[in-house]
Amino acid sequence: MHKGSAITLLINTIAKPLQIGFYEDGNLIEVKEYDGMTSDILLPILKEILDKYAVRKIIYTNGPGSHMATKIAYVLLKTLSIIKKIPFYAVSAFELNGNNPIKALGKLYFIKEKETIITLRFDKEPKSSFTMPSSLNNLNILEANEPNYQIPAV
Repeated sequence: MHKGSAITLLINTIAKPLQIGFYEDGNLIEVKEYDGMTSDILLPILKEILDKYAVRKIIYTNGPGSHMATKIAYVLLKTLSIIKKIPFYAVSAFELNGNNPIKALGKLYFIKEKETIITLRFDKEPKSSFTMPSSLNNLNILEANEPNYQIPAV
């Protein structure tokens, strides 16, 4: 991968650590993980990426999950999209974790039942992890990129 390569970024701010998948022609070529608060690390990471690569498309997880991470990511990525004229899309976080429960608040978790997302209490934390798909071809990429809040934002 070099500056001339036209890449697509898939950014998962719901995951801890933050994950960014680099895709060329829709195929995964690299995954990088970053520790820290999204509000502190996302902007410097994006600057570094834009200095190194020609980004042709950005996709991010628009929820459900951390409202703060989703809000920060949306504002930064939407601004970047406007300024640099980079197409900007969203994908449900469930697409990256096999439709497993996603932490909401306390012992509440988001669960996807068919096309409906609900919250359910778990006394024992369910096992769930996020992975970047090897290809973007089977993802349900959404043109509507606004955050998908399942519980009211604070």
